[in-house]
Amino acid sequence: MLLWIASFWFVGSWIVPFLAHAAGFSKESLTHRGQALYSLLTDIAEGLAGIAILHGCLARFRPLPPGWFCFNLGGSWHLDVGLGCLLFPIVNFLSQININLVPVLTSPAVGISNVEQSIMARDPVAMALYAVVVSICAPVWEEIVFRGFLLPSLTRYMPLWCAIIVSAIAFALAHFNAQRLLPLVFLGMVMGAVFARSRNLLASMLLHSLWNGFVFLDLMK
Repeated sequence: MLLWIASFWFVGSWIVPFLAHAAGFSKESLTHRGQALYSLLTDIAEGLAGIAILHGCLARFRPLPPGWFCFNLGGSWHLDVGLGCLLFPIVNFLSQININLVPVLTSPAVGISNVEQSIMARDPVAMALYAVVVSICAPVWEEIVFRGFLLPSLTRYMPLWCAIIVSAIAFALAHFNAQRLLPLVFLGMVMGAVFARSRNLLASMLLHSLWNGFVFLDLMK
């Protein structure tokens, strides 16, 4: 997990910017569509680096026990995802509580994000690229790491319910956002419970994707 966090930072903050600079590109000078594509490529590079680290770290444990990194279209996991979606209002409620407890720090030097700029400009291509980042890429990489690897690893040392809570806390802390800590912990617990019930990463990925898509659509409004 420490290697994954380090690679996520190193790839996103150093390797991709260095390659872009070497190719003669400056992120600040890119159009809305260029910045959206830059974000997509950065997210893909970060995800592939994380997968490579998992592949290397787990090599000596192969063959892995049954049930690891399972993707299955069959079963009743659709119901679990639907029940998880019914808890989205609680996530929203916790978001408001969290913001009240930890007010957003404002600074005149801090501008709006690239995503918000694209939405304000109503650039459909840029918004579509950002939608792919938040609704496809992020759920895939994060679920493989937190529910596919961390949660089942923790069950070796603690009960399942405790592993779900600890992995959810790690999931929330990995976002480095104090204003979203409570809702992310709860959301991580919901996705962990859905994964534990279904034994299917596809279920937690879909739930994660639906939540991120819901947040993105709400931001577009």
